[in-house]
Amino acid sequence: MQKAIPPGWLFAFSMPYSEGVVYRRYQPADFAPLYAIEEACFQPPLRFSRRYMRQLIASECSATWVAEDGGPLVGFAIVEWSGPPGDLAAYIQTIEVSPDHRRRGVGLELLRHIEDSARGACASQIWLHVDVENDAAIRLYRAEGYAQRATHAHYYGRTRDAAIYCKQFKADRGVTES
Repeated sequence: MQKAIPPGWLFAFSMPYSEGVVYRRYQPADFAPLYAIEEACFQPPLRFSRRYMRQLIASECSATWVAEDGGPLVGFAIVEWSGPPGDLAAYIQTIEVSPDHRRRGVGLELLRHIEDSARGACASQIWLHVDVENDAAIRLYRAEGYAQRATHAHYYGRTRDAAIYCKQFKADRGVTES
């Protein structure tokens, strides 16, 4: 049985970040600006459909965090978890930051919030796919304790491979293993 995070549980931990960016859990009114970021970050066929995005967000076994900068959304992240009790794994579906807010720590803070959500759901590990040519994202994941486990050929189309990165959580304190 999968453990769902009670609504509002993590909302209490919304916190401001430097330069006016605030991180909080997704609310239904956020969908249009969230999807506008998706459209700015990805072109078809790599873009999630609106329907699929709504399914991800609505799942009881997922958490969606948004970043606001004085009102407008500037980024979001979605994590979901699955697996048998005691061996729950979290998967980072996406972390997206609007182009004009990149390299300001927004992606890092979103990553930390979805990791906290995964720990709150009792996940023992978290993993993701990342384009092998996305050097900035790969540096971020490595700096945060992720290790490359494999490569998925043609994940992003015929000529674009994905690296698969994973991070283990310790069971006793919810922190990563060294």
